[in-house]
Amino acid sequence: MAKNEEIRLQKFIAQCGIASRRKAEELILNGHVKVNGKPAVLGDKVTAADKVFVKGKRIVMPKAKYRYIMLNKPRGFITTMSDERGRKCVAQLVSDVGERVYPIGRLDKDSEGMLIFTNDGEFANKVMHPRNSVYKFYRVTVRPSIDEEQLIKLETGIELDGKKTAPAIVHVLEKQDGRVVLEMILHEGKNREIRRMCEAVGLEVARLRRTQIGGVKMGMLRQGAWRDLTEQEVKKLLANPLN
Repeated sequence: MAKNEEIRLQKFIAQCGIASRRKAEELILNGHVKVNGKPAVLGDKVTAADKVFVKGKRIVMPKAKYRYIMLNKPRGFITTMSDERGRKCVAQLVSDVGERVYPIGRLDKDSEGMLIFTNDGEFANKVMHPRNSVYKFYRVTVRPSIDEEQLIKLETGIELDGKKTAPAIVHVLEKQDGRVVLEMILHEGKNREIRRMCEAVGLEVARLRRTQIGGVKMGMLRQGAWRDLTEQEVKKLLANPLN
């Protein structure tokens, strides 16, 4: 950022690695941001010379390079960086990264698999924005079985909260007595969407694991472990492998 270049305040906060642009807007609206001693409002622009404070602490554009981390989240951890109730959260699993990073998107407590962390707010915003339609791949074990009608409903969309889910791609990977393993490919990110979709057609989700985001696969990364993404993988995260 050039010294006299003006950028929107929420973008500045995101580039400082404090939060995604959307979360930065919430911080501004909730009165947690000041610029040069005055409460900030949405629409404010700043330069590198301005003094920006978030929750009383001054923030500056980082000199350190951005980090992009892949974590294999185990069950039992919530996707948040802190929890007032003392529950296990993913922050514990990336505490040794050496930079303050935060998750892009989420997995619910009972789900496992691939999560991406970064301190690059612009990148996080691009990955999460609906217009980019970044597909997520899930391996889903359901009970007791599945028929053609249920498959069609999952693929064409299920009505949740008065709105139909976007079409999904569903493949049957394994079929045994009392259980079926599905691959489900979605680009939406509604809360507990897969579990609620399956429940709506009479299926119980026994296990849910995210295996791939965009063009990046989790591979053999062990549960609870993280690693830096390669430069090529960072580019692939915004690529659509289905095209």
